[in-house]
Amino acid sequence: MPLHIETPLIESRALSLCAGRSIWLKLEAMQPPGSFKIRGIGTACEEYVRRGARRFISSSGGNAGIAVAYAGRCLSVPVAVAVPETTSERAKDLIRQEGAQVIVHGGSWQEANTLAQAMVGESDAFLHPFDDPLLWQGHATLIDEVARSGPTPDAVVLSVGGGGLLSGIVEGLRRNGWADVPIIAVETEGASSFAQSIRAGYRVTLEKITSIATSLGAKQVCEQAFAYSKEYPIRSVVVSDKAAVLACERFLSDQRILVEPACGAALALAYDSAPEITEFKTVMFVVCGGVTATVEQLSLGRAAKTRPRAAKNNLRR
Repeated sequence: MPLHIETPLIESRALSLCAGRSIWLKLEAMQPPGSFKIRGIGTACEEYVRRGARRFISSSGGNAGIAVAYAGRCLSVPVAVAVPETTSERAKDLIRQEGAQVIVHGGSWQEANTLAQAMVGESDAFLHPFDDPLLWQGHATLIDEVARSGPTPDAVVLSVGGGGLLSGIVEGLRRNGWADVPIIAVETEGASSFAQSIRAGYRVTLEKITSIATSLGAKQVCEQAFAYSKEYPIRSVVVSDKAAVLACERFLSDQRILVEPACGAALALAYDSAPEITEFKTVMFVVCGGVTATVEQLSLGRAAKTRPRAAKNNLRR
């Protein structure tokens, strides 16, 4: 049995009315560890156990670390997760709740990731939060489920952080014969490394993450996601923090599910009836989840000011 569950796929009347078209929701927030991450993480962890791994080591600011900790508990494998100082107490508590060790190091995920990689011993397996073909293979199962149970979407909307989910969805669409279904990839201002990379023509590295959507906080997208931007029909959209947070609040009211701003970024396209989706009749949104989200976080985010988009001094090779 895989470590992830088959999640509901539902048509949302509330979002359909807002968007003026049929909106379907793939409810990854219902996964046991709270996000889609367990699909890829679980696939990778099971494979590494088959290869003889006796400990899992990962780096994460939240959801990936929680997924690795959950997988380790299910597989009876000890887990250590390096997190940056910016990681919330709630995220750290949720990782520890699964029985994993939490190591706080550095001011960014990149610093925590460097430490995690240095910790890997001969019998350990390193679980990257988004840049691993095993993860993409696992994330692709989301589309396998849709192909078995739901209508063929005219487009898929998802949020982009490091690009792991995007890479997996492309793989899933292709292996189910849906390679002509476009993907609308959404980020927030202050975490838009994918959009800026497409515009620049190379993988941009952000100097820092300034968005409230910290789960989208990869300073650079993985190479596979950037490569797909050149060969697959992917449309990049950037929304404000405020739009993402308001979408989370409306989604909580409409669907009784609390998701984090990283997920709200994608949902904002439905609530705002964004022009990027108006040409499609049936649109599927990946409700990626985010178990670290709190109502208090959303209240603080509602007051956030809109930040300038893609400032030139925010780029470097």
